This record gives sequence, structure tokens and C-alpha cells, in this order.
Amino acid sequence: MDIINQFFSLNIIINEPTVWKSLLAMVISLVLSLIITKVYQMTFTGERYSQSFVHTIIIMSVIVSVVMNVVSGNSGVAFGLFAVFSLIRFRSAVTDAKDISYIFFGLCVGMTCGLFKFDLAIILTILGSLIFYLLHKFNYGKGKDMQILKVTVPENLNHENLLDDIFSEYTESHQLRQVETTNLGTMILYTYAIRSKNATKDKELLDRIRERNANLKVSLTFLDNIE
Repeated sequence: MDIINQFFSLNIIINEPTVWKSLLAMVISLVLSLIITKVYQMTFTGERYSQSFVHTIIIMSVIVSVVMNVVSGNSGVAFGLFAVFSLIRFRSAVTDAKDISYIFFGLCVGMTCGLFKFDLAIILTILGSLIFYLLHKFNYGKGKDMQILKVTVPENLNHENLLDDIFSEYTESHQLRQVETTNLGTMILYTYAIRSKNATKDKELLDRIRERNANLKVSLTFLDNIE
């Protein structure tokens, strides 16, 4: 029994954080977070790239590694620190849901390094980066967003089922949202909410509609672009 107690006591001493081990954890988390942010830059597809967001991932990863050194073995300090972190908010909203996963990716790597599980942190970084890259490379889960289609039709060509066959060929779903007259009542403007099929080309859809509405104005807008 004494031998077992001495073994566990020795194990606690070996795993006890030291300045040098904490410094090593910070360096490794820094290197791994640089790899993560490099993958982020390679797979970025949003509209607003933020250099400060990249810096944030790196800094948070390093800081969290130190935090884990501080809270390891002290539940009271852990709850206190997590209460402080719960008050932190990003000053700008995260516009891309994928950005949130990169934040947690960097945090998890920093936490793992802070617990001195360097081999696990390296495996997590390699595997996670590979998953992000392959999902981006093969465009996995791609789908069409909802779009707003506006079609101007001459009053003499107007009838309910004018575009039904085109919609069945090029869209997964469509819904008439609004009907209004324009140009002193000589034209009718239809507004549809549509979701195109994955194989649908926007120009091809517009060309088919123009053949049907006497080549009058047709517009296609993504919902994200509507103000």
C-alpha cells in the first residue's frame, strides 16, 4: 500500500506545472495555432476576411494553455476563471458559423497543451486541420440558398401557370410572395422565393424565363444581399 501511495505522489509531482513546462505548453500551442490559422486562411470562403480574427485564435490558444496550468488541480480557481470568461463577448458578431468552430478548435488545442497532453494536441491539430481542408476541398454539404426571383410579365401573357414547368425543372421549391402591377398596369411583377437545384445555373434559369416573358426584366437576388 505504501508503494502505491508513493507512486501516485510521485506522479502528481511529475505532472505538477513548472515554469519551463508552462513555457513549453505556450510554445507548442502557438505553433499549433499557427497551423490552424493557416488552414483557416486556405479554406476561407466568406465575404469579410479579418486579420484580427486570425490573431485572436492564436492569442486565445496561448492564453488558454496558461489558464489550464493555473486551474489544474484547483476547482475553486477553475470556477472563478470560467465565471470571468463568461463575461467576455466579441465586439463584432461572427458572420460565418464555421468561424465559431475555428475558435473552439484553437481553444481545445490550447486546453490540451495546458494539460501537457502534447501528443494529443498534435494529433488533434493534424486531424482537425485535415477534416477542415477536405470538407473545403470537396465542397461537402453544398446546397443552394433561398433566392428572390422577380419576373416582369406583359399583361396579355399573364396566367397563373406561366412558369410552373420551368420551376419544376430548375428549382427544388418555389413560392409566390407578391404580385403587383407596374408601368401603368400594362405589366405585372411577380416575386417568388425559390431554392434552385444544385445543378442549376442561374444564367440558364434566367434565359429560360426571358424566353417566356417576352425578354422583359428578370432579377435574381440572394436573401443575404437584401437590406
